[in-house]
Amino acid sequence: MNQQKSYRSSFILLTTLFFLWGFITVLVDSLVPRLRELFTLSYAQAIMVQFAFFGAYLVLSVPASYILSKIGYKKGIILGLLTLAFGCLLFYPAASYRVFGIFIIAYFIVAGAITILQVAANPYVTVLGSEAGASSRLNLSQAFNSLGTAIAPAVGALYILSDSVKSEIEIANLTGKAKELYLASEASAIQKPFLGLAVFIVLIAVIFLFSKLPKVINEKSEGTYAQVFKQKNLMLGVLGIFFYVGAEVSIGSFLVNYFQDMNMYSMIKESPILITIAEFVAKVFQRSLEGSDEKALLGIFVMFYWTGAMVGRFFGSYLTKIMKPGKVLGIFATLAISLILLSVSTVGLISMWSILAVGLFNSIMFPTIFALAIEGTGELKPKGSGLLCMAIFGGAIISKICGELIDFAGFKIAFIAITLCYAYILWFGYKNSKTIIIQHEA
Repeated sequence: MNQQKSYRSSFILLTTLFFLWGFITVLVDSLVPRLRELFTLSYAQAIMVQFAFFGAYLVLSVPASYILSKIGYKKGIILGLLTLAFGCLLFYPAASYRVFGIFIIAYFIVAGAITILQVAANPYVTVLGSEAGASSRLNLSQAFNSLGTAIAPAVGALYILSDSVKSEIEIANLTGKAKELYLASEASAIQKPFLGLAVFIVLIAVIFLFSKLPKVINEKSEGTYAQVFKQKNLMLGVLGIFFYVGAEVSIGSFLVNYFQDMNMYSMIKESPILITIAEFVAKVFQRSLEGSDEKALLGIFVMFYWTGAMVGRFFGSYLTKIMKPGKVLGIFATLAISLILLSVSTVGLISMWSILAVGLFNSIMFPTIFALAIEGTGELKPKGSGLLCMAIFGGAIISKICGELIDFAGFKIAFIAITLCYAYILWFGYKNSKTIIIQHEA
């Protein structure tokens, strides 16, 4: 009974990390359209912030697994949280001095910290409970990750995207005092959310410092990477994570611009129901849409993409208990492909809502691919987790390709290309459709 209580409290504490990195990852997306205007960037150039963010997973995932094997999961989590707080603080000078390079460094440090947290928390949750519940338990934790991703677009829209950004020429034409006030206001829109996050993260680190996590996973990783590379299904899962994150991030990063391209702003303004929804969300966050830039209104509806992922994960946690996880993964990938094709072949509200609905079927993909891939790896689990988290770099590569395609051929062609990512996930789910995930203690 005491062990079950310890597992439950530890599960709750670890799940707060999932919420935290989900919130921050999507809040970063909110800066993409703003930085594009701020520094007059093309879509491919603007997505470099995502390249810096997800590039950290490629560079740091394997070192993170090594660090965790040396200092343990608890100390690793505290290190990740403090590094995350430092990265958030860097957005203050980046916004003050309008230096794109500092933004990129801040993105990289924030992502590096999240990498440490991901490598620690994902495998920990898979072994923290009953024998057959690894996939279901990870889906539940990821549901709270999606709660963070659902809230973040509204926060980003109302606090980061709400005011119009002036061009360099317009700023140069401002008088001394007006220019000073404008730059201070512009910087503050970015600084306040990230300063608040830094304080909150430090508080979470203090809680972990005084908490007791049960030792249910072997922190001293055994085996070699040569052995890990021989795990065929694990390596296929690495590709699955690469394509999934790439597809999800590409869609999420460009939704505001996609809606602008379709002139959705005027359609939403003309719809009493949709404008009421937007105003209600703004009111919840004690903000007003009056006089806001059109990106603020469009950004509010991006939250439905991430809210769909949250709802799907709660539902998916149940589905993966009563159905084979691989089969659920294949069904969800098929539906995601169908919705993207519907969006690019239609216009207006049908196009908007169908692309937003893709989030619902993205929901179970990461935790299910992760659990299927790491199943049966035993003492190689920490190293396998490092490789799977490294594959999150797909968010950089795929989104960069997507940005180039948008610049060259437009949104619809780029989104059609993204369906190839889901096609691979469909195949991976089919390949694992008979797999029953059973917990193995490392």
